[in-house]
Amino acid sequence: MAGYERTAEASFGTGRSLRATVVFWCSVLSFVLLVSVALASGIGAVDIGYSTVVAVLVDAARRWLPFVSGGGFGGSEAHETIILNVRLPRIVVGATVGFALGAAGAVMQGFFRNPMADPTIIGISSGAAVGAVAVIVYSLSVSVQFAAFVGALAAAGLVYGLATKNGRTGVATLLLAGIAVQMFLGAIVSYMMHVSDDEGLRSAVYWLMGNLLYKSWSDVAAVVPPVLLGFGVLLFFARDLNILLLGEREARTLGVNPGRTKMVLLAVSSIVTAAAVAVAGVIGFVGLIVPHAMRLVVGPDHRVLIPTSALAGAVFLVWADAVARSVMGGAEMPVGIVTALVGVPFFLYLLRTREVHEL
Repeated sequence: MAGYERTAEASFGTGRSLRATVVFWCSVLSFVLLVSVALASGIGAVDIGYSTVVAVLVDAARRWLPFVSGGGFGGSEAHETIILNVRLPRIVVGATVGFALGAAGAVMQGFFRNPMADPTIIGISSGAAVGAVAVIVYSLSVSVQFAAFVGALAAAGLVYGLATKNGRTGVATLLLAGIAVQMFLGAIVSYMMHVSDDEGLRSAVYWLMGNLLYKSWSDVAAVVPPVLLGFGVLLFFARDLNILLLGEREARTLGVNPGRTKMVLLAVSSIVTAAAVAVAGVIGFVGLIVPHAMRLVVGPDHRVLIPTSALAGAVFLVWADAVARSVMGGAEMPVGIVTALVGVPFFLYLLRTREVHEL
């Protein structure tokens, strides 16, 4: 629990030191993210040289942003189509999903005071799976993304309602309610897959693995606004989350309303995670390993941890997807497999080397 106590103590630190830390780490990670996007744009079944990638991106920036000077850099029309219409929207969606899961994971680990917590701990992924699989199996007349988003929020709302009594939401009760709802919704998903035909079963399994295949700029437009708006709210409540770790009584004396803060943090984290899961399927371990790793680097203050975890999550998923679409040659591997292959060993490392705090 010591790390979380230091978080609470750090909530009172202000001034140039905090701003300098945030600016430094966010600048470094933003630069790494931009370089990662450029490099990942050249990776895939069709290998494109990095000089060509840069040329195409500079030309696109010149067309889209009037203040960017230069021109005449572009590669072939085929390369431009591959980069701008196939790979770049997929990479931007992946970065946004990683950004969302990293930020939400940092909040949930602080909320539960446990490095083993992740954004899906209150049933969001299971709820999204019910909505998505129902559309796939029963050919419902709504989009998979919309059904997954609604299902995720419904599951989170159900868990919160079950865990709240007399206006108080116990952390342990919330966790147990989340586990119970996840198991119940998992049974519903299993039943729907059991009665599905072969085509529906394959599509459902592929969605559940988590993938970024066939993403377009419309997917970017759908996922970026809720994630960025939700991130802004989470960042606004970062200091309140620090103070909340002192305990509810102490938080009240410092002007923080514990009930409202918990509700906002859970609701916004759920919306951000739901948006990510709806567009990309169930991608595990990003919200677990990235915030924990960043806590070891930047410390436990959520005013620093939330933005750095978000940016690091974006970088991580960009490269995970690059591996997913290149490791098997012309074949595609769901990115959820890659994140699990990296995440499971890290999770086991945590179990072996870190104390798991009782809630």
